[in-house]
Amino acid sequence: MSDLEYLRSLIKAVPDFPQEGIMFRDIFPIFQDPRAIEMLVSHIVNHINETIKEKIDVIVGLDARGFLFGPMVALRLNAAFVPSRKKGKLPGETLSADFKKEYGVDTFEMQVGAIKPGQNVIIMDDLIATGGTAAAAGRLVEKSGGKLLEYIFLIELADLNGRKNLTAPIYSMITF
Repeated sequence: MSDLEYLRSLIKAVPDFPQEGIMFRDIFPIFQDPRAIEMLVSHIVNHINETIKEKIDVIVGLDARGFLFGPMVALRLNAAFVPSRKKGKLPGETLSADFKKEYGVDTFEMQVGAIKPGQNVIIMDDLIATGGTAAAAGRLVEKSGGKLLEYIFLIELADLNGRKNLTAPIYSMITF
């Protein structure tokens, strides 16, 4: 079994969560298995090292599951980790970007100065569905003056076509 097949086998489908009609993909079993965590982080780092020529300066992790593996990837790449959080969760001066959700509008924020102009950035999250949260994080990178090189997701829900809303290359490890 390949690493990606093993990781996929650990992702649990939870019907009707958080609301009826939604098939939730639970990644937490991966984080209960140290071997799987190593596979996940190593796979992402290898992908970056093999496909991106520029040195990565910053990994941006999206609130909240992007925080689970983003710092580990950043550490392996000798890069900074910058969180993109929901409004009101970060201290100090922040930049903000709105995104549409199925039931309204929400806002992501990033601390001013966390990304320096010209820095090479990768945005990372557990899942891309409609692409709204990732697109908002991309706008924050742009507002900061960073150069967005790629979006990386553990899971892509392909039928929602969220990649059409993103402005940089996308790498998804597992597609449902």
